[in-house]
Order: sequence, then C-alpha cells, then structure tokens
Amino acid sequence: MRKIMICGKSECCPKVEIYDEEVKIGEGGNFCVLKKHQWKSLVEKIKSGELY
Repeated sequence: MRKIMICGKSECCPKVEIYDEEVKIGEGGNFCVLKKHQWKSLVEKIKSGELY
C-alpha cells in the first residue's frame, strides 16, 4: 500500500491510499473507495483535461 497526502493551503489534508485492487481518498472517517478501473478512469480524465 502507498499513502500520499494532498495538503493544500486550508486545514483540509486528505490522503490517498493505493492498494492492489482499490484506492481510498479522504480524511478522518470520510473516505471514497474506488476500484482500480475507476481510479484509472479518473486519472485519465484529469490528464486529458476533461476534469481539472
């Protein structure tokens, strides 16, 4: 598993936890769980500029 912190200028500091079959994004007790194919789709949409 890999953990990446996404801290901005605000007090919000969510983390991304990357597992073999899923990715969790969130902070505290609030997490969104994406399956690997959903994560890959999200990354592709960000890279293509569809999401920014």
